[in-house]
Amino acid sequence: MRRRSALGLGLCAMLLGGCGRPIGRPADPVTVAVEGPGAFPVSLAGRWLANQHGWELEFEPNGRIAAAVISLGRVRVIPGTTTTMPTKSGDDAVFTPGLWTVHYAPDTQELTVRITMSHVRVEMGGNVVEGSSTDTFVGPIDAAAGTWQTQWTTFPRYVAHTPDRASFDLTVDPNQGETRSLTFRRAPAGQP
Repeated sequence: MRRRSALGLGLCAMLLGGCGRPIGRPADPVTVAVEGPGAFPVSLAGRWLANQHGWELEFEPNGRIAAAVISLGRVRVIPGTTTTMPTKSGDDAVFTPGLWTVHYAPDTQELTVRITMSHVRVEMGGNVVEGSSTDTFVGPIDAAAGTWQTQWTTFPRYVAHTPDRASFDLTVDPNQGETRSLTFRRAPAGQP
């Protein structure tokens, strides 16, 4: 029963982003939840690089994500900060993160991360891709081996617009997303 309560609280924190905050104080864009007593393992801090699709996650010792490189555009994004950068065609790309969540279960060493991009707009040569996305990574993490075996599920909600005013919906099924295996490895200390 106690395990179900802890799991329920962890899921509540992941889905709702916490249970409230004082009025007038800005919300932290990253929520960290650990099942049961204890804290996020300091041994998991550092940069974790995916074996494909360009993903990188940088964990602080308290479990908070300091930055992420997302697969769309391989852009480094900082929680709570909009990133604007020029494209190769001289247009702009804008990446605005939403709320991000980290959940760790010590009993199973399972780490779950949810990265939400609340607004993305990429202009290239008259074409525009615009929308939002949510990406989740779930799986066991082994600090000693420096590996995190995840199931990555992506929920993109993008629309592409062409110069001739045609639009193409790039959204996937919002109930299932697209899932594939993805392995993260910890970057050696001091590696850029």
